[in-house]
Amino acid sequence: MKPNSIRTKVFATVLLFLTTAPLLAQKKITAIDLDQQLRKLVYVESAIAQLYVDTVNINKLTEDAIRGMLTELDPHSTYTTAKDVQAMNEPLSGSFEGVGVQFNMREDTLLVIQPVSGGPSEKVGIMAGDLIVTINDTSIAGVKMSSEEIMRRLRGPKGSSVNLGVVRRGVKGIQKFTVKRDKIPVYTIDAYYMIDPTTGYIHISNVGATTNEEFVKATTELISLGMQDLVIDLQGNPGGYLQAAVDISDHFLENNEMIVYTEGRVMGRQEYHAQKGKLALRKIVALVDGYTASAAEIISGALQDNDRGIIVGRRTFAKGLVQRSIALPDGAEMRLTVAHYYSPVGRSFQKPYVKGNKKKYDMDMLDRLNSGELTNADSIHFPDSLKYTTKAGRIVYGGGGIMPDVYVPLDTTRYTELHRQIAAKGIANTTILKWVDINRKKMIKAYNVDAYKKARTRQAENKKFEQKDLREGFNRFKQDFVISQDIIDMLKQQMKEENIEYTDLSLQATMPILGVQLKALVARDIWSTAEYYEIINPLSDIFKKGLEALKDEKLFQNIQTN
Repeated sequence: MKPNSIRTKVFATVLLFLTTAPLLAQKKITAIDLDQQLRKLVYVESAIAQLYVDTVNINKLTEDAIRGMLTELDPHSTYTTAKDVQAMNEPLSGSFEGVGVQFNMREDTLLVIQPVSGGPSEKVGIMAGDLIVTINDTSIAGVKMSSEEIMRRLRGPKGSSVNLGVVRRGVKGIQKFTVKRDKIPVYTIDAYYMIDPTTGYIHISNVGATTNEEFVKATTELISLGMQDLVIDLQGNPGGYLQAAVDISDHFLENNEMIVYTEGRVMGRQEYHAQKGKLALRKIVALVDGYTASAAEIISGALQDNDRGIIVGRRTFAKGLVQRSIALPDGAEMRLTVAHYYSPVGRSFQKPYVKGNKKKYDMDMLDRLNSGELTNADSIHFPDSLKYTTKAGRIVYGGGGIMPDVYVPLDTTRYTELHRQIAAKGIANTTILKWVDINRKKMIKAYNVDAYKKARTRQAENKKFEQKDLREGFNRFKQDFVISQDIIDMLKQQMKEENIEYTDLSLQATMPILGVQLKALVARDIWSTAEYYEIINPLSDIFKKGLEALKDEKLFQNIQTN
């Protein structure tokens, strides 16, 4: 790259930045200061490009310089290459363009778990259990191709076509399908169902562009089925868009109640208030853990500070920094922290950090474990300076994250050593993929899965359906299905192949929990992720405590209810 090109790139980057933030209006940074430092950067890169003893990749050098500057700021100011920007944004944007299959890799072969309902693959006849072995006549089976490379080959512009070779159980040879790529929705709510006749459950995996639309659909259906109380599961939710978090919180609060506000050195205070009015719900419980972060913490804080819901679980991640995305000329992106999030009573969500020490920041969860915070409520102490009071007089604490109203300790003794080894090797997933592949047709027939999915389609099209049609087969599975000996034999074979040693006694001690997980995986592969959660949730201590909290009238004495 020539010096002039370097200068152009750097100047273009700075110019773009200056159009997105009024930095020069601040007395601490003048136009002269900025120009001097910019000239220094250009001079250094020009000197390296022209004089350095060895050949250098000047593009990489520029990117490393940008990363180096951001590293000295805070843990959430980041640089992303042009190549990675699209992949990073897809889970939040609500869609991507591709063939529409949910898949897993089984022994270097792509196994279709489910085609997306109404998606391009389902339309041409690709079915759950199919093995995709070629993409545009290039073999992808048995060649150790990465999942990322396979996805790259499957995805492409809307309207373009891709030829897939499919092996199907019971059918000889390779079947050929031409799939026309289309927009494939990415859902951020991956489960909702009725726990009991009056209690609904919604699991939000992240907070994206379509979350509010999905939330309205889920609550509308659940209310029609009798929901009066709601368990909203935010465990493991890494956050996402601020506006989406505001929109979700808006459904729970009275008109004009504050949801969150942001404020930074340059960015003035901006408040977000409820406008829609409350859903017709009595009690709300939000489930959180140490990986509930950012936009998910906004929802939790709005519920807690406005005395609208009870938070159950463990202290949240504590990410309270607001990033602005700044597009760079080559398609790369810089996410720069410009403000802090504050809860309605004025709590900062952000945990303390040392600038330039991201390693220490990333060790926070291990530090929480070592300090006893994750396993013992008595190990958690907040100074009076971090104490805040809600309108109803409840005490809440700042200093990093949302501390739940009902603390649930982490049980570190729950899983056996054998269970941990099985989980580390992914053996449960592999076992069930194989078993379902063999037994899929039998399971679909036995539990009326097709009728279930047709009822779901009618429901999505706002057509009349009977609830018994929707639930009968799955309810039988939920009640009657047990882990059979052939599944256990497959599990043992997988453990043998992975050189995991076990005894009959250790396997027997592991099966009470592992058996439920295996059953949930069967439900996922036959039905969907929603049924997986319905089977697996009763294992969760946080889920169980959430249901107990709903029945505890003392907890809701100072909580708004409809």
